[in-house]
Formats: sequence, C-alpha cells, structure tokens
Amino acid sequence: MLHHAAADAPIDVAPQDLRNITPASPLCVDLDGTLTPSDTLVEGVLALLGSRHLFWALHGLLKGGRALLKQRVAEVSLMDATLLPYNTNLLTYLQEQKRRGRRLVLVTAADASVARSVAEHHAGLFDEVLASDGSLNLKGEAKAQALVERFGAKQFVYIGNDATDVAIWRVAQAGILVNASRRTAAAARLATKVEAEFRREAPIPMALLRAMRPHQWAKNVLVIVPVFTAHAATDLSNWISALITFVAFCATASGIYLFNDLTDLAADRRHPRKRMRPFASGAVPLTAGFLAGAALLCTGLLLAALAGALLVLLLYAVLSLAYSMKLKELPLVDVFVLAALYTVRIVAGGEATGHTISLWLICFSSFLFLSLALVKRVEELQSAAGQGKSSISRRGYTPEDAPILRGFGCASSFAASLVLALFVQSEALQQQHYASPALLWAVVPLVLFWQCRLWLSAARGYMHDDPIIYAARDWVSWVVALCVFIVLMAAKSVSWFGS
Repeated sequence: MLHHAAADAPIDVAPQDLRNITPASPLCVDLDGTLTPSDTLVEGVLALLGSRHLFWALHGLLKGGRALLKQRVAEVSLMDATLLPYNTNLLTYLQEQKRRGRRLVLVTAADASVARSVAEHHAGLFDEVLASDGSLNLKGEAKAQALVERFGAKQFVYIGNDATDVAIWRVAQAGILVNASRRTAAAARLATKVEAEFRREAPIPMALLRAMRPHQWAKNVLVIVPVFTAHAATDLSNWISALITFVAFCATASGIYLFNDLTDLAADRRHPRKRMRPFASGAVPLTAGFLAGAALLCTGLLLAALAGALLVLLLYAVLSLAYSMKLKELPLVDVFVLAALYTVRIVAGGEATGHTISLWLICFSSFLFLSLALVKRVEELQSAAGQGKSSISRRGYTPEDAPILRGFGCASSFAASLVLALFVQSEALQQQHYASPALLWAVVPLVLFWQCRLWLSAARGYMHDDPIIYAARDWVSWVVALCVFIVLMAAKSVSWFGS
C-alpha cells in the first residue's frame, strides 16, 4: 500500500497523486527487498544446495568478499528473473513515473548479471543499471558514493528498504520507503525528505504462520495411536507423554516445511497454487524463514528429549530433510520415504508412552501410508497432465507413470486391508481385550471403503491436498471414522457372540 508523507502521519493516496518529486531527478531503485521482496543472493545459494558448485561459490567469499560470492552464485545458479516476485504497487508507480518522462535507474548490490536480467524482464522500464561487479559490492556507503559520482549529491531520489540504505538517503534529494521497518523508516526521515512509503500488505507473522502449515499438524495425531492399540486410554500419564510428543512433531514438521519451501522456490513459483506460498510470493523474507525454521527444529528436539522420543524424532528430521533436499526427486524412493515418515510418528508415540508397537501395526501402517503417498503423487501427475506439462519439477515422474503408480497404490490399499483382516482374526482367537472380537471384522470393509474412496476422489480430480488433509475435511471420512469407533466400542463392551 502506498503512503504519502504528511506533517503528522502518512495518508493513503494513489501513485498518480505523487507529483511533488522533481521530474528531472533520476529515480534510483533498489532490487533486493524493494523491487522484489525477496533476496536474490539467498535465492541463488538455496538453488545451489546439494550442488557441487556451492563450495566453489562460497570459496569466493573467502577469496574476494561478498562481491565475488554474488558473481559466482549468479554464474552457476542461473536465476530466472521471470519467476521472481515483484512489488506490484511499486511497479505501478514506477511505470507511471516512466510515462511522465522520469529517468529510472536500477541500482543494486546484486550481481550485474542478475540486475541485467531483471531489467530485461521489465523491458523499457529502466534506463540504466548499476550493480556489483565481482570486485565492488555496491551496498551502503559504496552505493551512496557511486550515485553521488554518477548524479551528484542531492540530485537523485532513492527507493530502498534496508537500514544500510540510510547512508544513501543522506546524500539523496529525497527517499521513498518500501517495506521498511519502523526503525529504518525513522532513520530515513532523519536523513532525508521521505516522499512516499509502500508498506507490506500482509503482516509477516501471519504469513509465517501460514508457511508453517498448521493444517498439516493433523498428521501428528498418529502419535496417540499406541495409546489406543495398547488399550491404555485411561492412563493420564500416557496422554501427557503423547501430547508432548505431538507438539514436538508439530514444531519439527513446521520447521522442515519452512526449509522445504525455501529450497523449492523456483518449483513453487511455476505451480499454479504453490506460487502463492509465503516464501515463493515474497510475503515472508527468506532470512526470517531460516531463523524460524531453526528455532522450531530446536524446540521440537527439546520436547522430544523430554518425552523420551528424541532418537525417533531425529530419524524423522533426518529423513524429512533428506527428502526435501534430494530424495523427493527419486522415483519410488520418494513415496516409500513418505510412508516411512507416517509410520515413524506411530513409533515415536510408542516410545514416548512406553508401549511397544506390534508388528501387526507396523505392517498395516506401512501398506496404508504407502498407498496414501502414492495417492498424492498420482494426483500431482494427473494435475500436470491436465496442464499439458511433460514433467513435474523436482519429481522423478512423468504423467505417463500415473497408471502404474495407481496400480501400486491400489494394491497397497488392499494389502493393508488384508493385514488388518489377519490381525482381526488373531484378536478373535485370543479374545484378550474384546467381549465380542468377531465384531472387529466390520472394521475391515470400512477401512477398505475409505481407501477406495480416496483413490476414486483422486481419479476424478477432487483431491488437491495431502490425502490426510483431504480426509480431515471430507465428511464421508468422518462418517467412516465414527462407524469404526462405534464398532470398536461395541466389540469391547458388548458380548454378542458369547464369552
């Protein structure tokens, strides 16, 4: 949102109403954090994670400082300027100034190759580009000096966002602020006349919370499964341990989601829905994502240690990070890892509550979650085919693989139901915990029906989320869950078939 500086407080005005800046003064525009809310250097480094070029690029920092680092990162990361998020309100203002004959200069600490690609993307908007060149890091005092040498002191207007830009505003005729913090804005007003201010439309904390995907926490309810399978639902200590483990997994999973989104920026921006994710859209600074992700991971590990499930959570974290970095690109490996991540949650619940997980439960959950992982991948492939894409970014599949993956998934669903049937038979013979164990047979067709419904929904294109999240929002799934609960309660307390 654009604001015009008044005597007491900013008031909302339209870009075309800002006419008090001298047209002859060049308008010098910063890139990182200003024209784009993102940071091109951080994006370049993220694109190199897992690449052999990363160490060569980082060596440039030791050899020639940040300028050489930026140059090397730009050389090997091949950033696509068309995918960067841009400040649309600022662009509208710049285009209006350009139509009035204003000279626009893109002046940035980013490497010259990145700056040129951005200027080419916005063809005809910028008359000149000033940027870092591998030896000079054009930031702060260095940028101020370059602009004074180019235009003269107090002969240009500078648009920036960062505390390091205060040095530039001191020698500028006027300043325009973009997404600046309160402290930076106050310092800018002391340094120069602030003509306008573009403020962030959505608060960063709310956008960061959305990036943490709290709706995905429903998956972590799996940690309480051992409490029920051990018939220990009346033990309060079990619930306390399970709750701590649940929070530990929520914190860890959210931290990993943040890191996953940070490493998937380009792929997310090409996706019709994922391009609106907070990091991909620029709603949250990338550095804030790093700090929040690290804090969440540390919190999760501390809580897991308190619950006695630290080793299992570490396994989950390592598998999740490996999946985000590389394993998601390997066909079949990706879905087996996803299935393992679901099962690990159950194992963690068993460790925290002290209840040993039976082989029946491990076998059933492995087949079930493999089926769910395959549902997710088939849905993605069908969506890609519908958009005419020949592949999915960072996935080892093509749309032609959908039929065989669908076969694998349906087979896994029926295998899970078969294991469940064999378990019910075992319970019926033992008759340890149920008054009428034969009633448990009703659970088998209910679970199979639920899985078949998921596959049918995916085939019809109804499923656009993780299958667990889809099921949490699906009223039929809730009806099935209620029926399963009723069957279990009846089998436990009603002696219909004798004792």
